Amino acid sequence: MSTAPDLDLLPTDIEDDLRTTVRDLLADRCPVGAVTAMYDGDRSVVAPLWKAFAVELGLSGLLVPEALGGAGASAIEAAAVLEELGRTCAPVPFLTSSVIATTTLLGSDHDAARAALGDLASGERTAALVVPLSTGPDGDLPCVTATDDGRLTGTARSVGGALEADLLVVPAATQDGLGLYLVEQNAAWVEPVTSLDMARQVADVSLDGAAGQLINGDAEAVVRAALLTGAGLLASEQVGVARWCLEETVAYLKVRRQFGRVVGGFQAIKHRLADLYAEVECASATARYAAAALAAREDVPIATRVAAAYCSDVAVHAAEEAVQLHGGIGMTWEHPTHLYLKKAKADQIALGTPGAHRAALASLVDLTVDAADVRVV
Repeated sequence: MSTAPDLDLLPTDIEDDLRTTVRDLLADRCPVGAVTAMYDGDRSVVAPLWKAFAVELGLSGLLVPEALGGAGASAIEAAAVLEELGRTCAPVPFLTSSVIATTTLLGSDHDAARAALGDLASGERTAALVVPLSTGPDGDLPCVTATDDGRLTGTARSVGGALEADLLVVPAATQDGLGLYLVEQNAAWVEPVTSLDMARQVADVSLDGAAGQLINGDAEAVVRAALLTGAGLLASEQVGVARWCLEETVAYLKVRRQFGRVVGGFQAIKHRLADLYAEVECASATARYAAAALAAREDVPIATRVAAAYCSDVAVHAAEEAVQLHGGIGMTWEHPTHLYLKKAKADQIALGTPGAHRAALASLVDLTVDAADVRVV
């Protein structure tokens, strides 16, 4: 087994400025009430927020090369953006379009793929990879079949980002393997699904003989690599969720009084917060290493699997602690802690469960795993 590469994990000035810019935009354009309203069916915040995010800040093309109109940034900058999105549960399709779909399209040198990347970079269009959001890098891929003339038929359930997508990137089973096709969203039937995390609502995508443009005739490795990248960078969003939960809980416990004392002064509470702080810092370092590994294209399989397995559980634990330590108010609809618990639980099963990532990691580091040890959540 090779030793880990020496990666620079210190934040740069550019990264710090990017975080500040994204945080300021979200503070101004993404009020918590608008996110809560999405659970009542009000999605009016999504379009203007994404326009500001994609067009005004130009972040939709963060991973697109400069030659195609993008920023030519790396996974490190994408991770910084995702962490800020996690801190606000922001309902924008950055992960599904600007990371997963974009990374998939970057694996093709077809002119149509390059044109699509240019549209994504400009913010004019949004894309989604048509596989269930729960699909991990080792999961089953073909939900759709393709005929020789490029007609696509089949249904992919619970696809992330499909509601916002103008362009569908469809992996389809062909006689020669797995092809990758571009399909206009209006050629498919997209049915919204009530989701645990309505800030990333999923939808069923059905194709009935829709015309698709083949951009890659042997795409399995490309799609799996994109899913692995998505899983590795999702860890940064989970860190953002966990860090918000920790900071808000500490702030609340500094002012909440019970039995004549500030609740945060009780020793048992201090111990819980200290343990949670250590977990969040470990998760932050793990996610940052995964992003740096993706940027350097070194140690990617191990780094991303570790981050995906560890950070998802930390985010859930932080959200559960936030709800409990806020006491009665943490159980109310008006307080935003429930948004973060829902986000953390939904992220925990997105792009592969922690158990599935641990099982894959075990094979990478030459450990034997019993099937009974793979926990499914």
